[in-house]
Amino acid sequence: MNEITCKCGHVNPEGTELCLSCGRALSESAENRKTADVMRYEGMARRSQTYNLSIIDKIWNFFSSVKVGVWLIVITLIASSLGTIFPQALFIPNGTENVYYEERYGIAGKIYYVLGFHDLYSSWWYLLLIGAIGTSIIIASLDRVIPLYKALKHQRINRHESFMKRQRVFSSYSIESPEKSIAQIKERLLKKRYRIREEEGHLLAEKGRFARWGPYINHIGLIIFLIGGMLRFVPGMYVDENMWIREGETMAIPGTGQEYFLKSDGFTVETYQQGEDSEVFNNTIEREGAIAKNYQTDAHLFKREEGSIAGQQGELVEIQQGAIQVNQPFKFDQFALYQVDFRQDEYSSMSFNLTEKASEESVGSFTIQFDNPEKVYELDNGYSVELTEYYPDFSGFEDGEPQSVSPIPNNPAFLVRLFSPENPDGEVAFIGIQRNLEPLGENDYALEFAGVETRDVSGLTVRKDLTLWILGLGGAVFMIGVVQGAYWNHRRLWLKKTADGRLLAAGHTNKNWFGFRKDLEYAFETTGLDKPKDHQEENLNKKESADAKEENNRDSTS
Repeated sequence: MNEITCKCGHVNPEGTELCLSCGRALSESAENRKTADVMRYEGMARRSQTYNLSIIDKIWNFFSSVKVGVWLIVITLIASSLGTIFPQALFIPNGTENVYYEERYGIAGKIYYVLGFHDLYSSWWYLLLIGAIGTSIIIASLDRVIPLYKALKHQRINRHESFMKRQRVFSSYSIESPEKSIAQIKERLLKKRYRIREEEGHLLAEKGRFARWGPYINHIGLIIFLIGGMLRFVPGMYVDENMWIREGETMAIPGTGQEYFLKSDGFTVETYQQGEDSEVFNNTIEREGAIAKNYQTDAHLFKREEGSIAGQQGELVEIQQGAIQVNQPFKFDQFALYQVDFRQDEYSSMSFNLTEKASEESVGSFTIQFDNPEKVYELDNGYSVELTEYYPDFSGFEDGEPQSVSPIPNNPAFLVRLFSPENPDGEVAFIGIQRNLEPLGENDYALEFAGVETRDVSGLTVRKDLTLWILGLGGAVFMIGVVQGAYWNHRRLWLKKTADGRLLAAGHTNKNWFGFRKDLEYAFETTGLDKPKDHQEENLNKKESADAKEENNRDSTS
């Protein structure tokens, strides 16, 4: 790497804009740029502006660009918005994604599915975008914060006159005793809690340097937040699953690896009664009808013994029992069960009588349990019923074939074969609610509906989130950076005694020039000297005066 030697003799790395020793501009571009732009990183060389040879340099330079970071965020926001056009896979029947979108939304739905927008936030390319944003934040921060830290840590006190003249606040004083004035200014600045450093009669007063790290603290907070978000895709770190459990049923809790099981003792819905509560509820009940007071599932929690076979009832040990209510989750081992939905009076079983049509006499009865229907139901005297097909949610026929739209027994139907002693080959029948078809011709026997049993079903959400503290930490760190950068500012004042006896004063701050000018006014108050001039403010006042004078001249002429 080439080096740049300043007129003062100091050797600076290539890409340095202001000499790290005296502050002279080292290039024509630095001389012509605004002081605020050059002073943003103290004129220090940045890696992205120095190296551009190897593939690592090119990758570094690409991700260190603020424009690249902004475009990555814009692309991610656009992708996130496209993910809201159609429902995510989480909200459609499980296992139907490959046909659901095309059947429901046509060619647009098919493209949506093929491009992975149906499961956007878990897709590889969306995670790649998030990773690219994190990489951009890290590289852009390192590319700037390291040279800035080095420059501020090794600030020189004695600066060249050209450096001081290019500052926005600058004045030159011809006085008899610069040392006395410097001492008076120092005393006043100490009262304002400035950090003072002196060298050979020169002075550097500094305050609020930590404010310069505010944006980089923001970046650290964002990085922590992104890490927390991406950790949600690590198995065991985050669980957000739904489960439907029926009364009396014991089932494995999703997301627990078959370690925990839940048994539902029953589901209860409580409603407000007329006259039970305030008049407000009474009026609402009269107007709207029943108002829910409480949804509750009474449950027992079981844990499978270590080393046992998953799902074996005999190997489950009860560890807890309680109620799962709305806004009152059932918690265990970093998991929480929330009551979010319910279905009442779901069919659990149906009973049928096998009847001889000619005599209208029943030759036997049987019950089909929808949870675990048997293949064959043996009746008395050689009669039997074979369950050929089961359609839990019968929706009609398509090309002559019965269809079921879901595995939930909302409208159960069965294709059965009826066997009798006189007909060992059996007769085919299709039965359901208010439905008894004989597709192969008239049968000698028929199944008559004998009764139904129902039960309630609880809709629960299983949640586990080990990333919340990481997300909270990231948010807290981000807010610290916001406060740090917004409410404090880095103020500096250089005082230089020249060889010809003059006193030079120059000041710089990254923001809040009004507050900095108030500090300077206080510091110079006892010296008899005017506070250093803010040349940008003076130029603005001159321009306003010239514009006002020109306007007055036009009014006089008219």
